[in-house]
Amino acid sequence: MEWRIELIFVPVTDVDRAKDFYERVGFHLDHDQTPFEGLRFVQMTPPGSACSIAFGTNLGIDLEPGRQNTIQIVIPDAEEALAHLREIGADAEGVDEQAWGRFVTFRDPDGNRWTLQQLPARPSSGDE
Repeated sequence: MEWRIELIFVPVTDVDRAKDFYERVGFHLDHDQTPFEGLRFVQMTPPGSACSIAFGTNLGIDLEPGRQNTIQIVIPDAEEALAHLREIGADAEGVDEQAWGRFVTFRDPDGNRWTLQQLPARPSSGDE
């Protein structure tokens, strides 16, 4: 049996502001639907990811905006990611060097915190 995480909800206060922010970060807009008055569903996907985020109005998300701080994305280059985030004006913290990777964190306009991880180089198996 295969299990895949494909959608994570992110609580926001202003849907249009969040949509604009994530587009500037580089997320792809998959859906922006209002099936009926009062309900809006926006789904966006980070470049290269099989997992998307969703936010909107009246989606039944119990988490308060700004409280999501558990999402981590693997990236190829921490410095490049940090430079991009700072270029678009995101609240981004510098590269944190750890034995298990290089990390950059940033916050969306509501204060939801994201962690980006550049994985450490893996030793060559010598089978090349």
